[in-house]
Amino acid sequence: MLLAFPGLRTGAQGHIIDLGLQVQHADIAVGDINGNGLQDVLITGEGGSAILLNNGDSTFAVGGESTLTTYSNPVFEPDLADPTLIRTDDGWFYAYGTENTWPEGHQVTPIVKSRDLVNWEYVGQAFDIKPDWKSGYIWAPSIHRLNGLYYLYYSNSTWGDENPGIGLALAENPEGPFTDRGMLLDTRSTGVINSIDPYLFSENGENHLFWGSLGGGIYGIRLSSDGMRITGEKFRVAGNSFEGVYIHQREGYYYLFLSTGSCCEGASSTYRVVAGRSENPEGPYLTKNGSDLMNYNDMWWAPMVENIDGVIIKSNDHVAGPGHNAQIVTDDRGDDWFIYHGIVKSNPLLPNGATRRPLFIDRIAWKNGWPEINRGTGPGVQEQQAPFFKH
Repeated sequence: MLLAFPGLRTGAQGHIIDLGLQVQHADIAVGDINGNGLQDVLITGEGGSAILLNNGDSTFAVGGESTLTTYSNPVFEPDLADPTLIRTDDGWFYAYGTENTWPEGHQVTPIVKSRDLVNWEYVGQAFDIKPDWKSGYIWAPSIHRLNGLYYLYYSNSTWGDENPGIGLALAENPEGPFTDRGMLLDTRSTGVINSIDPYLFSENGENHLFWGSLGGGIYGIRLSSDGMRITGEKFRVAGNSFEGVYIHQREGYYYLFLSTGSCCEGASSTYRVVAGRSENPEGPYLTKNGSDLMNYNDMWWAPMVENIDGVIIKSNDHVAGPGHNAQIVTDDRGDDWFIYHGIVKSNPLLPNGATRRPLFIDRIAWKNGWPEINRGTGPGVQEQQAPFFKH
């Protein structure tokens, strides 16, 4: 099929594009499909062949195996705060969240699953019996596959806790049940205030646990090969204005993603995500403008939080407090996806008054080696191009 159409940008020249769909008929839709504020053209042919002519960062084509689809945020409700995610060998994504009370009942560590990051179904809870080595809430889990088992590191804490800690639970199945192994570390054993928000980083057979939260700083420490014991000395990678640590490797760099601001003040939450990078997993981590993330201390409350450099996503008119991202996922088209929680301003609270934080996803555009989300406009709220996975 041969189509002629005018350029989509104002003042752009017209183009002749051979779509190569090999069909006699096609459906054509025009709109801001990927949510970047520009008009796109989606052509779907007979048999499911599709192509998206994107007037933004990229152009993507898909063959007849799958029809290109769209989605809109949030992708799971009512709540999946502080998400963590893993993909199993059979193609399922499993996501886990912080303890909270949904309209349907109390959830200690809720589990949901999806084939495409868009359509999620509730699985259940990670624990048959809640970990009891400490009296607290199970917050900010971090899921990993290690030594043939599923490892769930988790926080055990309460608001204002003087000795929060991090525990570990294991399971043979991502749907659980997870068997608790007890405490791995806490504030007293490490000397790190607010020892919560774990993330396991594994490279070349070595395991490091990164953790930390507001008021304490972000630290790393080496673990044993089985991921169950501390074997090294702690080191600091960022100041005490951050929490929700995640490290992503890409093209020779280690990218440090952190959250800062207030997570849980409903529609007034100031939560946001900051990114820095380094050639060494132990740092130093610098922002795009060269600011060292180690130097940001006691700045997580407004208005000081506005002075923190390196923000890649924050509140907009529709969504407050985006943050505490999960692991970045690369789809079968090569796109990277940012998975996080946000607060819909028009529906910010759960029935019990707690902040309602459903699950969001947005595509990452890498610009000169730095992550960019929706051109800096905050969480995507319009219908946009969905991730693509072959099944």
